[in-house]
Amino acid sequence: MTIAARPASIVQRLLPVLGWLPAYRREWLLPDFLAGLAVWAVMVPEAMAYSGIVGVPPITGLYTIVPPLIAYALLGSSRLLVVGPDTATGLISALTVGAIVAQGTADFNTLTSTLAILIGAFFLLFGALRMGWVAAFIPTPVMRGFIEGLVCVTIIGQVPHLLGIHGTSGNFFMKLWFVLQHLSDVSLAPVLTGLLSLAAMQLLRRLAPRVPAALVVAVVATILVGLLGGEAAGVSVVGDLPSGLPHLVLPNLDPTILQELAPGALAIVLVGYAEALGGAKAAAMQGGGDIDPNQELIAHGPANILSGLFGGFLVVGSLSKTSVAMGAGARTQVANLVAAVFCFLTLVLLTPLFRGMPHPALGAIVIAAMLHLSKPGYLRDLFVRSRPEFALAAIVFAGELTLGVLQGIALGVALSLLMLIYRTSHPRGAVLGQLPGEEAYRDIERHPEAITFPGLLIIRTGGDMFFASVDHLGELFKAALAASQPPAKHVLLDAGSVNFIDTSGCDKLMSTIKELQAQGITFAFARVRDDVREGMRLGGVEAVVGPTNFYERVTDGVRAWQQSLSKS
Repeated sequence: MTIAARPASIVQRLLPVLGWLPAYRREWLLPDFLAGLAVWAVMVPEAMAYSGIVGVPPITGLYTIVPPLIAYALLGSSRLLVVGPDTATGLISALTVGAIVAQGTADFNTLTSTLAILIGAFFLLFGALRMGWVAAFIPTPVMRGFIEGLVCVTIIGQVPHLLGIHGTSGNFFMKLWFVLQHLSDVSLAPVLTGLLSLAAMQLLRRLAPRVPAALVVAVVATILVGLLGGEAAGVSVVGDLPSGLPHLVLPNLDPTILQELAPGALAIVLVGYAEALGGAKAAAMQGGGDIDPNQELIAHGPANILSGLFGGFLVVGSLSKTSVAMGAGARTQVANLVAAVFCFLTLVLLTPLFRGMPHPALGAIVIAAMLHLSKPGYLRDLFVRSRPEFALAAIVFAGELTLGVLQGIALGVALSLLMLIYRTSHPRGAVLGQLPGEEAYRDIERHPEAITFPGLLIIRTGGDMFFASVDHLGELFKAALAASQPPAKHVLLDAGSVNFIDTSGCDKLMSTIKELQAQGITFAFARVRDDVREGMRLGGVEAVVGPTNFYERVTDGVRAWQQSLSKS
């Protein structure tokens, strides 16, 4: 690589837009323009509706759209991913800020924007440290359990808006009990507005999936409530919205406040990044292109920082909005730039049209989005495929409903890590036998037809040999030797599943081998990887066993043992 080419490659890596924009085709412009209109039609009403989840005024949702769309279009590695307000992370934002100041106050709005800036800083930091692997620590069952719990928590939080009642707080069951207690207080007009809006959302999504259901429902509900005098009948509406561009919002940099916001910000980064990366990969599978996980972290940094500085709240990549863009024929991030332009024009020219938008309709839009997000069929399949993983998802679900959203996801991540530690420290070793007529060797418990050799014990470790697993492997050796009939005189260890051995593993292995040799039992290895054998050589295991007792295949080890028997 020449010196001149190196800076260009660095700039292109930091600004992926320079990779696809020069190759942009003229025939892509119309599909991107139409897809941008579709994204705009979905994002405007949804952003206003999701503001209710975050706990800020509806206009804040409109402030949240434009800067992130532009920032991600320049910095994102996905050509199709759409970033914007999100239900899952939005609820975590509301709970995080709500634990510090009361919702509905100016301080709450300021801290919500501050949280978005802090989230962006964490995204940038993790991207600079190339920590794109962090999303792997939320396994799919935990994420699905989290989402299913979030669906219930979000819906019960929106039901009061749907019914026109106020004052709910606490966990899911406390809110449910409050709603049940106040059902007699509901007014007919808000209930009809909310339920009809929800029914219309569901019907449009089922019968006309390409129609921007949220925009249609918001417009029709606004018109009908205005014509029929719904506001006078008790239907709460958005009210006057300021026109024009947002003002710069200075974040609250009080170290105590930032420290209180940090746990929620980290949870949002972890959950939001997992969701965004999943959406980006799904888009890449359909639309092509490569996804750089670390660049995705970096791209989400400025998107959130700019949103917070302009008075908005957090954003992440959204699979649902990306699906809208893809369904409308989007080819590149030009579609998102088109959507940003129309959202900008909405802020400058169209906000007076949203004055009469009813809150029950906004609640219906959120509920419909959450119902679309729910996938109970996955949990049914998971119950059949893996009871432990289903239990993990169920614990996360129950934790969210009883303890809270942050506690639920933290519990799920902690339990999944504990399960990972347990599984790696308890590898499923096995005694092997030869399948009839083949050179394959399989677990004799799963394959009763497998042939064993009297006096020879073939053992597979089932995992790596390190400080946490060596005692378990020692128990495997003892149990296998005690069960072998007639007693084994030679042990052949199939190390094909061992990718790593540390000093503790070496020391324990050498101690076990010496114990067996003292009992007159010889020892050999098969399928040892080069790195593992080097560790065994440095640890003295190779010298104790003998370099000639390492075989490329299990078959070679078996034949060598049979030849030694014939010679003796």
